[in-house]
Amino acid sequence: MPAHDLTDVTASSDEHTIQCRGERFRRYLTAQDIQARTAELGATISSDYRNTTPILVSVLNGAFMFTADLMRGITIDCEVDFLKLSSYGDAKVSSGEVTELKRIDANIEGRDVIIVEDIVDTGLSMEYIIEKLRPLKPNSLRVCTLLHKPASTQHNVPLDYVGFQIPDLFVIGYGLDYGQIARNLPDIYILDK
Repeated sequence: MPAHDLTDVTASSDEHTIQCRGERFRRYLTAQDIQARTAELGATISSDYRNTTPILVSVLNGAFMFTADLMRGITIDCEVDFLKLSSYGDAKVSSGEVTELKRIDANIEGRDVIIVEDIVDTGLSMEYIIEKLRPLKPNSLRVCTLLHKPASTQHNVPLDYVGFQIPDLFVIGYGLDYGQIARNLPDIYILDK
């Protein structure tokens, strides 16, 4: 597989916009906004789970950065595990089919589980995850997502902790990718229509 050309993501003359794969994106959430909201979510989770040790199930690849920062904001004991799905491939729109690429390793029976996701778009992937984890008999199963697109949600799934509600536009940065690049951007950028 060839390495990505570093010119795939470039800054423009306007410090608030970038070019990625030939398309223009504008900064939507700064790293400071994200960190402040993530700390708030961590404090809420710490309070809600103060009498237990929850396990965070992070959805790869997109949620890895959010999960790491969220864990830093949680002040109680917690554990982490990972699962990996694919529903986008290199596209900007979900394919409508979910493929499981990695299962969790932990035994979650009787455990308090928090699914950590970067973004809930149509809700298809989250519905799939909940249907996969519920038969494993967790004590509780909640969802924490950094981003939610209410306008594009087609599958009604419970979202217990939501960082930001955003418009129905494609986003990159802070773990979110465009054909596997742009995950390393500290801010979140939205497609500039």
